[in-house]
Amino acid sequence: MEAPLRVLAVEDSAEDMELLVRQLSKAGRRLECKRVESADQLSAALDAVAWDLVVSDYSLPGFGGLEALRMVRERGPDPPFLFLSGTIGEETAVEAMRMGAQDYLMKDNMARLLPAIEREMQQAELRRRQKQMEQRMRQLEKFEALGKLAGGIAHDFNNVIGAILGWAELGALQMPGGASAESFEQIRQQADRAAGLTRQLLAFARRQVIEPANVDLNYLVGETVSLLQKLMGEEVEITLSLANDLKTTRADRSQIEQVLINLCVNARDAMPGGGTLRIATRNVKFGDAVRVAGHAAPPGHYVLLSVADSGTGIEPQTLEHIFEPFFTTKEEGRGTGLGLATALGIVKQHNGFIEVSTEPARGSTFQVFLPASEGTIERIEPAAESAVRGGAETILVAEDHEGIREMVLQVLQTLGYRVLEARNGEEAVSLFARHRDEVALVVLDVAMPKLEGPQAYDEICRMKPNVPVIFTSGYFDDRVAAASRQATVLEKPYPPKVLGRKVRELLDGVAS
Repeated sequence: MEAPLRVLAVEDSAEDMELLVRQLSKAGRRLECKRVESADQLSAALDAVAWDLVVSDYSLPGFGGLEALRMVRERGPDPPFLFLSGTIGEETAVEAMRMGAQDYLMKDNMARLLPAIEREMQQAELRRRQKQMEQRMRQLEKFEALGKLAGGIAHDFNNVIGAILGWAELGALQMPGGASAESFEQIRQQADRAAGLTRQLLAFARRQVIEPANVDLNYLVGETVSLLQKLMGEEVEITLSLANDLKTTRADRSQIEQVLINLCVNARDAMPGGGTLRIATRNVKFGDAVRVAGHAAPPGHYVLLSVADSGTGIEPQTLEHIFEPFFTTKEEGRGTGLGLATALGIVKQHNGFIEVSTEPARGSTFQVFLPASEGTIERIEPAAESAVRGGAETILVAEDHEGIREMVLQVLQTLGYRVLEARNGEEAVSLFARHRDEVALVVLDVAMPKLEGPQAYDEICRMKPNVPVIFTSGYFDDRVAAASRQATVLEKPYPPKVLGRKVRELLDGVAS
């Protein structure tokens, strides 16, 4: 049903109000009209309703049209304001236009009313769209700046956390049992928590390393529901509506699970007294001119994951900030403000969109659109954790962060390997040139001074093609994406055991 035209009339004559309503009715639209005739009544009406149009007489007993115009414009440039009077003169009309009125009409020439209203409503819609576009552009610029800052902080912090995690694990291995081992374990657990925060920052900045596979969202939702029920509590009822013919999407399973959990936790917090959480999936096809979340969506097939709650809804002044990192309406100590920011970053990194619809006291719906894929579903079974085995081969390690480099050297040397260490890409190439016949594998940080990891590896391969390589990185960008297509990438911070297993796996693969 078409929304009604809400018209506020500043008019002291009931007869003139009837004439105005009859004239407006000729437009064929459903009307909601209200008449006020004093400053107090006008103020109350403006506070109560978002009016589409204000029509005002110029002369009212004890209250003037220019005063009414001033009161309306103090609240913003909208809605359109038209004078409809029998007494307004040319000089007064010019002053009214200068103060923000859109037009003035004489009561003895009502034929101009509907065309004037139609024109001003179109102009108001254009102004509204322009304002939305400007707000989105400012938000995009702000998010881009925040993303760069968050990515840079997380990258540097990851190196520190990686060194702490590595040394804590090594300490626990060297001192099994007892109070010292327990202390190292506590250090490791706290460093893990810090690593989780950096992963969220990297997800918002769209710089997290992803491991995509063809995922069935229905299966993912089903697998996550038991966990969600524990998170939601008994007061929240979870209902599912999953499409039987849902297409697959190419995505990192763990990250999409994180999006679903974050959205559901956000929904739970919006229902402090309990309520209903509705999770749904379906196929969506976009044409050429579709806009999603304020952006032009590339045409094609998408899968939709919808999370809806029956909670408090989101106020307009809050809605424009909800995806900003560290923004939260929760009391201190009840959240980091990274949940929705993380979800947005993950979805964008998967070339998707998040659209939000909400109404105060009526609940909110978050719709996640992810590009559909044609591939068959890839079930990912958890790999059994094998023992870490060492060897006697020579490994070249290039890492510019001293803490990480020393930790990696300690890990590999403890496993029996001979290690050559370099502080940047240039040193790595120079060392390899002197020991090319001895080096069995290289471990290269992606981002290094003088010569980055992938460029250093290109130089190394010119001297000895197809040398096994492990790239390490604290965040995802084009360099990491290119590296992941040709080699193994370890995301920082990584546990020493993971490094040890990956080194042995690659060396055994070469030997076989």
